[in-house]
Amino acid sequence: MQMTKFLKRSLVALSIASMGTVAHAAEDLKIGFILPMSGPFSSYGQQILNGAKVYMAQHGDTVAGRKVVIEVKDDTGVAPEVSKRAAQEFVVQDKVDILAGFGLTPSAFAVAPIASQSKTPMIVLNAATSSITERSPYIVRTSMTLPQTTAPMAQWAAKNGIKKVYTVVADFGPGHDAEKQFTKTFTENGGEIVGQVRTPLANPDFSPFLARVKDSGADAVFLFVPAGEQGVSFLKGYKQRGLDKAGIKLIAPGDLTDEDVLDAMGDESIGAITSMQYAESHDSDLNRKYTQDYYKANPNKRPNFMSVAGYDGMKLIYSVLEKTKGDASGDAFVAAAKGMSWESPRGPITIDPETRDIIQNIYIREVKKVDGKLQNVEFDVVEQLKDPGKAAAAAAK
Repeated sequence: MQMTKFLKRSLVALSIASMGTVAHAAEDLKIGFILPMSGPFSSYGQQILNGAKVYMAQHGDTVAGRKVVIEVKDDTGVAPEVSKRAAQEFVVQDKVDILAGFGLTPSAFAVAPIASQSKTPMIVLNAATSSITERSPYIVRTSMTLPQTTAPMAQWAAKNGIKKVYTVVADFGPGHDAEKQFTKTFTENGGEIVGQVRTPLANPDFSPFLARVKDSGADAVFLFVPAGEQGVSFLKGYKQRGLDKAGIKLIAPGDLTDEDVLDAMGDESIGAITSMQYAESHDSDLNRKYTQDYYKANPNKRPNFMSVAGYDGMKLIYSVLEKTKGDASGDAFVAAAKGMSWESPRGPITIDPETRDIIQNIYIREVKKVDGKLQNVEFDVVEQLKDPGKAAAAAAK
């Protein structure tokens, strides 16, 4: 009798334990997005979320038996303390499984220690300073680095008759990376830097800088400012002050002619040469499907490189969860993500198993009017490029 009672109690305990396991496996997969949803960089957050939602619309809201739930906190832009507080709330109070987003580098830097302490996967969907992935072993990036998008531009310039360049970059991490990489690659290819200036990150007045460029004797000005209104403002000043008529070309990473602002730039942007990992006009069946679905969900907004990073961030999350059978714990997630490859709307991409950064094609593009619409038209490509800064460091070891 005692043995029978013991067996019954054991079976009940086993049943409860198994129910707990099933319940755990079926728990929602919570993804906490920390993004600028208000302020001057609000379009960053909107684009990243739009891309993520397109992926979910195409592939469903469940992966490995877990319902995917997106939660969003607004960090307002360049506000590291706000980003840090949002991450703490997500991890401690909301119990999210994954942190994602990070429109700007200060946000990513502020949150990295929290990802490390809590062992939470942190998916960077825009912030582009090269060293971000080195701030935590739990960071994986699906966007780009500024050295990665800048080096091909420097190579192209040096090979196409541009001998002297004046660099103008925003005074924060990505701007410093862009300046450093452009200078290194351009001078290694025989070019000369005739001047350098760093502009304020918030509300810069470009007038004095444009005057310096015009008087410098440069063949071109290399520009990096955050995607959005600053690029529109610089281009307007560039034209008004006659730098184009003086024969000074404008070259830049593709942030300058981001599809989000290309229409606002107008025909004055025609002829601008940029380097970037994605253009709305990219010629592939997958991208045509992506842009079609994007416009269906967002009729009044154009898909850009940030939206595709959001799309690929969700692709990464889904693929990892399928591989781990639903386990989103930090160590399991990162181990599964390393070396993962897939076809993106931008082309083939891989998560570098050594750096957790992205390996991808970088395209040289020219702004043209195609069927009455301004587009970044790709005409050359550097295939499967790793972040040059990290690649150089690895080679030196």
